[in-house]
Amino acid sequence: MLSFELSEEQQMIRETVGAFAREQIRPAARPADESGEIPAALAAQAWQLGLVQGPIPESLGGNGDTRLASTGALIAEELAYGDLSIAAHVLAPRLLAFPVLEMGTDEQRQRYLKRFTGAAFAAATAALTEPRWDFDPAAMATVARRDGNSFVLDGNKCMVALAAACGTILVWAASANHGRVEGFLVARDTPGLRIGEREKNMGLKGLETYAVELTGCRVGAEARLGGEGGADFRRVMSQSRVATAAMGVGVAHAAFDYARDYAKERKAFGVPIATKQAVAFMLADMAIEIDAARLLVWEAAWHLDRGEDAHQESYLARNYVAAAALKVADNAVQVLGGHGYIREHPVEMWLRNARGLSALEGLATV
Repeated sequence: MLSFELSEEQQMIRETVGAFAREQIRPAARPADESGEIPAALAAQAWQLGLVQGPIPESLGGNGDTRLASTGALIAEELAYGDLSIAAHVLAPRLLAFPVLEMGTDEQRQRYLKRFTGAAFAAATAALTEPRWDFDPAAMATVARRDGNSFVLDGNKCMVALAAACGTILVWAASANHGRVEGFLVARDTPGLRIGEREKNMGLKGLETYAVELTGCRVGAEARLGGEGGADFRRVMSQSRVATAAMGVGVAHAAFDYARDYAKERKAFGVPIATKQAVAFMLADMAIEIDAARLLVWEAAWHLDRGEDAHQESYLARNYVAAAALKVADNAVQVLGGHGYIREHPVEMWLRNARGLSALEGLATV
């Protein structure tokens, strides 16, 4: 039987991260959206919460906490309630650290995980999405060819968060030998890897994302994630989709709360607009969508925590949340009327951010 009752530790984590999102992230959201920059001091504060280094073993300098997808989903939702761009920024190092933690060789864990156990924010990322209208993670155009004791990577990636600041990028590519998708730990200064100019996006304007081009990019065999055995890309994708969906729930929840509170205070003809049937029904539909979306996320996370395949559940959660978050954010703009369209209120920013959820893959992981 499915059980979504939070443990005492999960409840404490949810409250701690939630308080940080409301008190520290939310006030910084609009300035980050306007300036296109996320304050280093804020990223450093988030780092102190142990969101990346927590599950790393004590022998490597981490906290040795139990890693659960359900806990990761709670964290992602709470952070995105504050702001999606900032949430993606502070969780980006997980895109490299967690696959190495779960699927890397002993040598890879020793080499890379210690980078994330220091006191300062350590930028890292993964390159997954490709600039194609028909992009399918299971059928990548980016290819890795075996050449003796090396692999040669060719292809193009986009929406790679923090690429310009990272020392290493986890690049996902299709093996030219057997077709399956594999990960490669590629140093930023590797010949053949080129990071383009920062992308200009409709939403997520505070998050630095880049195009990455790989042309004859040669890495040693030791760079393949998991060594000769490779990595379980199907599980990686499920974990990523759960995280992205959880962040979508956070955006929707933020938009709903703001619209509900506005409707209670805004008066028309002497009464709060929340008492008007059209507005009340709209708010009720928004609340239903959020609860349904969250349950889909938690179900997928539950399967992951049991070590089960969650490919279908995570895919459904991601797709449903992408549509639900967009609907809720759009309704929030409608509840505010003309005020919803101006930057005095954050709902227009949440609508722009929610619009991108349907196109984003590999934004975070649990």
